Amino acid sequence: MTRFSPRTAPLRRAGGLAATALLLAAGPLTVAAAAPARAADPVFTLGGPAETALHPYAEGGGAPKRSTAGITVTNPADEGYEGEFTLTFDLTGVAGVADVAFDPGPGVECETKGTRSAVCTGDTLAPGLSTVTGLLLGAAKGSEQGAAGTIRVTGEARSATSTPLAAPFTPFTTRVTVGGPDLVMRKLPFDHEPTPGQKQQAPITFANRGSRDADGVVLTLRYSRGLDIPQRYSNCAYTTDETWTTARCSVEGAFEAGATYTLAAPLTLEATTRAYRDLFVYGIQEAGTVPRAASAARSERGSGTVLRAVPLTKALAARGVDLEPGDNEQEAEFRTANTADFMAYGDEASGAAGATVTARLGFHNDGPAWIGRIRSGGSVAAVDFTVPQGATVTSAPKGCRGVTAEGAYREDRKTPAPRYLCPAPTAVRDGGGLDLSFGLQIDKALIGAAGRVTVRGPGLQEAGLPFDPKPGNNTARVVLNGQSGGGPSPSPAPPAEGGPGAGSGKTPSAAPGTSGTGAPGTTGRGGGSLASTGSPAAMTASVTAIAALTTGLALFAAARRRRKA
Repeated sequence: MTRFSPRTAPLRRAGGLAATALLLAAGPLTVAAAAPARAADPVFTLGGPAETALHPYAEGGGAPKRSTAGITVTNPADEGYEGEFTLTFDLTGVAGVADVAFDPGPGVECETKGTRSAVCTGDTLAPGLSTVTGLLLGAAKGSEQGAAGTIRVTGEARSATSTPLAAPFTPFTTRVTVGGPDLVMRKLPFDHEPTPGQKQQAPITFANRGSRDADGVVLTLRYSRGLDIPQRYSNCAYTTDETWTTARCSVEGAFEAGATYTLAAPLTLEATTRAYRDLFVYGIQEAGTVPRAASAARSERGSGTVLRAVPLTKALAARGVDLEPGDNEQEAEFRTANTADFMAYGDEASGAAGATVTARLGFHNDGPAWIGRIRSGGSVAAVDFTVPQGATVTSAPKGCRGVTAEGAYREDRKTPAPRYLCPAPTAVRDGGGLDLSFGLQIDKALIGAAGRVTVRGPGLQEAGLPFDPKPGNNTARVVLNGQSGGGPSPSPAPPAEGGPGAGSGKTPSAAPGTSGTGAPGTTGRGGGSLASTGSPAAMTASVTAIAALTTGLALFAAARRRRKA
């Protein structure tokens, strides 16, 4: 019996760090009311790789090369599970095929019972996807090329009262095979600082360093919005979304172990006029092992010639080296000298005290470049909105974070704030932007009360936008009860103290051609008075009072003239 102790590193959770970064970028979340107790116990889902290839057994001795397969558990609940659980591994299917060892996470202990089975136990399952243990797999002595078997994993759990839960785990089976192809993509020497319009050749080259031939391959090309590959091959399926274009090219043939291949004609990679910070990812896999993409139904076939791969070097004797999926793909990052003009827009409204209006504000990317933080996943910018004096926010867009008038962290998340920061997405296309809608209650009807809208860096310490050559149009206004018609306009009420530009002595300026009321040529971005949702009775009373005051002044003036006469 062999016991495997947990490591001291934190429990590995797939995507945990990325999810935490996104939550922090989105700002504080609204705490919902406690959910009622579930009528049934949660069902945990076991998972892992469907198949794992093993390095053939080295007859000459030396340290065995092992492959790793992570066994995961998905907890569908919103909170962690506290209670004992046991995972049982049936190893009879890989007897004579693979030797199995364990690499458990913290809080988990694993022990083998001969060569037929193993058990892992723990007492906590975090919400979402967690890796409970890694399987360290090596080819068994005497195993032959192509030998295969399966490992079956089942589980059971007990509640805090030691009562077994009803069918808490769905079982999982993974397949293990000795030998296989090892397709390795060669890194290409690109110019990583191109200019808009620059074209580069991309002679995709890959090798099979595995122990058997690959029966057909799939070449995957992914390039972000600022890049383009003009060729459209008939054996490639193309899909495009807001950020990426993906081409999956099926290339037929036997790709021999030990041989190196290149494309019959190199690709052309172009930095377009909208390029700024872009990625090109190129990978190779054996046909039949590439999962079908969810967007495959929306893909389009190219209408050009057939993409082909030809041998660059002849095959050598088959040898068991480096069956690692991590070398199937390469990527290139490009930094193109380009700019993007982020233009802020605001809105205006009128209403009596007590009325509620809707303010539409945000920014528009006038290009020419698209802007994306596709590697880090962070926001590319933020909208900083200072609420006009005499108004209170009744509703704010999801993800916007209330701060103090000075822009500092605010403990109180329930009451309206004097200022809001709203993060933009990870990527903003040329021609795109961020549109926001705030509900504002007019507490005190001040003439020309103005709030400021600024598009800026994503953090309070990142005021500027390094890619924006026109910072003058990064600011606009939201004006309440501004005066229109003939005669000079009264001076607007200043933004709240400590807001963007406070203390500068300057009035916030709007984007060119918008007068602080919206982006030019856009729909749904201000461009006129806001829709008032105040009380009709209050508006009627205001009109009646003004009419009465006007009549009274006229009567008073007439009486005074009579006395003088």
